[in-house]
Amino acid sequence: MKQLSGLDATFLHLETSAQFGHVSSLSIYTRPDSPDYRPYDAWKGQLQQRLHLLEPLRRRLAEVPLGLDHPYWIADPAFDIDFHVRHTAVPPPGTDDQLAKLVGRLVSRPLDRRKPLWLSYVIEGLPDDRFAVLTIVHHATIDGASGVELMTLMLDDSPEGSTAPSEPDRWTPERPPGDLEMLARGALGLARKPGRGVLLAAWSAREIGRATRNPVLVRAANDVRRSLRGPLGTVLNLGRQRPEEPDQPPAMPSVRPPRTPFNGPITPHRKLAIRSTSLDVVRQVKSALGVTVNDVVMAACAGGLRTFLERRGALPSDPLVALVPVSVRTGEETERWTNRVSMLSAVLPTDEPDPVRRLRRVHESMASSKELFSALPADRLTDFAEFPPPAVFARAMRLSARLRLGSRLSPGNLVISNVPGPRAPLYAAGARLEHYFPVSTIVEGQGLNITVQSYLDRLDWGLVSCAELLPDVDVLLADILDELDRLAAAAGVATPRPEPEPAAAPAAPAPRRPARSGGTRARTRG
Repeated sequence: MKQLSGLDATFLHLETSAQFGHVSSLSIYTRPDSPDYRPYDAWKGQLQQRLHLLEPLRRRLAEVPLGLDHPYWIADPAFDIDFHVRHTAVPPPGTDDQLAKLVGRLVSRPLDRRKPLWLSYVIEGLPDDRFAVLTIVHHATIDGASGVELMTLMLDDSPEGSTAPSEPDRWTPERPPGDLEMLARGALGLARKPGRGVLLAAWSAREIGRATRNPVLVRAANDVRRSLRGPLGTVLNLGRQRPEEPDQPPAMPSVRPPRTPFNGPITPHRKLAIRSTSLDVVRQVKSALGVTVNDVVMAACAGGLRTFLERRGALPSDPLVALVPVSVRTGEETERWTNRVSMLSAVLPTDEPDPVRRLRRVHESMASSKELFSALPADRLTDFAEFPPPAVFARAMRLSARLRLGSRLSPGNLVISNVPGPRAPLYAAGARLEHYFPVSTIVEGQGLNITVQSYLDRLDWGLVSCAELLPDVDVLLADILDELDRLAAAAGVATPRPEPEPAAAPAAPAPRRPARSGGTRARTRG
């Protein structure tokens, strides 16, 4: 058995009737040249062949009674791959919009906690010999970085298939622990938490004091830390390394998100919009203007949101605030299938009308946020999730949902995430992976999530929204891609002409102005 970390368990406690803890990916494949190829059988066989490499797929939760401590993972004694791998289709003509609507419905329901926390849908009915695979995994199991690793283990690096190492020993499930055994584990865990909590609080007070140039906080925290040196401090600090002191503490920016139409109480219903853009164009823009790829992505989002909100008369006078997930993996983790992620906030200059100045402000905002993020090492801050008793945390989350506190006290307007992916082509039982669209999650008070995943020479965009707060999320995505075109033009970067629409899969007309003749976007055809 392996116990969930406090951060892993947080994604379980955050779940409500409208807020789910799973993240998903939508993969688009081109079938191999074989009339007998059956996508469902091929995908299920692909997973079954390498289940021993995919630990999260065969483990399920074992709860500690009364919520005394975080749950544990156990090898599921009733594991059944047929429950997890499912088969469905979109009706003709199988457009990208139809696919997005189906996926939005499939992710609008919680996972069954009595089973391993994942599902995989093989979706047929797409044109051009394509099919899709929607994989849903709970965030308690993986974060963005480990999710990419999980995907690469599922797939092959050649159409002929790679020889996966055989399972060293025959897999045997674990005996489900009894309530008394779990109560004993929970009591032991609680006994160790108070001392570590004091130590962590002292460390955090000192670091916050340094970041805010508050000598009183620094001195008080150091006094507490000194008092814990000696035998007690040795025990509490066992296996922990003290971080080096930062030389110069950065100034702490003050950000408060304004209200937008998508910042309100969310419902269980989701809408999805997917498109692809050229990664090479984005790289040329970042080189021409001296910024980063992530800066270009953030600036495109800022410009698209400005256009979208201004058209509706809902553009706030203050800039929006974006929450940006950041991996805190060091490469030295002993447990690969867990969460090592934190969050920084950055000003999104939607109040700036000029695209290039908007990009410059994004660059400055991200630099400032990263400086502050480095001053307060996130790997320590995530340790705070270890200390609240799970029963108290879960009750607090239910109370928060009932009072809609997330809608009133949200620290940001939306989440924007840019996840680097493989640069070499991947295959599933001979089928070539063409696109890898992220399908992330939204939380109370933030009815919009923008996630971008790179694969080969493309950026695959996945926008997820609350269907009631932002029903036309596809229009917002079109505005963001228009903004990418404007940035490319300002940087003097030529953009490829869009691919012609296939006659077999006409796109539904978007309720907006006609698109220009050029652009960075492409349909999901390979």
